[in-house]
Amino acid sequence: MTHPDRADTNLLDPRLLRLFDALFTTGSVTKAAEKLGQSQPTISIWLARLRRELDDPLFIRSAEGMLPTPRAEALIGTARQALEMLRRLSELRTDFDPTTAKRRFAICMTDASHVTLLPSILAHVRRVAPGVRIEATQIGPDTPRMLQSGEADLALGYISDLDAGHFQQALFPQDWVCLANAKHARIRDRMTIRDFRREAHVFIRSGTGHQLLGSALQEQQIVLEVALELPGFLGLPAIVGTTDLIATLPRHIGETLAHYYGLRVLDCPLAIAGFTVKQYWHARFHHDPASQWLRGLCAELFQQQDVRGLHRSALPKRRRRNT
Repeated sequence: MTHPDRADTNLLDPRLLRLFDALFTTGSVTKAAEKLGQSQPTISIWLARLRRELDDPLFIRSAEGMLPTPRAEALIGTARQALEMLRRLSELRTDFDPTTAKRRFAICMTDASHVTLLPSILAHVRRVAPGVRIEATQIGPDTPRMLQSGEADLALGYISDLDAGHFQQALFPQDWVCLANAKHARIRDRMTIRDFRREAHVFIRSGTGHQLLGSALQEQQIVLEVALELPGFLGLPAIVGTTDLIATLPRHIGETLAHYYGLRVLDCPLAIAGFTVKQYWHARFHHDPASQWLRGLCAELFQQQDVRGLHRSALPKRRRRNT
């Protein structure tokens, strides 16, 4: 019995199968060379290999051209079937049609992205892909494994260190702002570093922002009065809007919250390292049509946009309260 690995070494090169078909069809080495886009010496070398592989002359020169031997006539049908199967295999690709697709996409993102990015993604998906469902999951230490396994299709945010085998694409830059109550008694149109040191603050413990802010404070040896720490952005607008606490956070989430809740946005006087929001995916799904569509959607919506004032024209205007 032939061992499977040994049998594989005897498989014919697809180029030889194409030559077999071309010679059988044209009866001419010259015409076969033209049909295959090869030189005649190359065709001669391939034909010699084909004869050795099949242990038969296959074609005999005559005044009428290259005549097939009985073995060639017996094999041509099988050879053409094999070529047709190879063509089907090479053409086999599952295209993704968002208008008819029925599937779920899982996107890892931060709490801030739930507020800033997810509404735009969902609105676009609802418009062009009504059968697609989005599942937002938390970005975290397990995100690289989820991207590799396919549990998550994409990650949006900033991941400082990522395992090999992942791709990333820059979307937009982030700098920092401070949020304050619009009626803050001591803060008006700008905030100085003296104001920043004097005021009490509310900190968000999660995400890249917390780490970068903490590093900046430590490097510049600034100790702030932290009156409140929150695990995420839920509740932050209500806290800032009803107290004199200051919140320091990336500009995109800061301006979005300020727009909806009537807060004051101030340039942060503290030097904090900026970062770039990116989208991340695993190499396993780099050529997957559905994954390509999702990444293209996010790039179309967010790539290289200046976050300063990003949504001021795009977001609906807040209703004015009657006084």
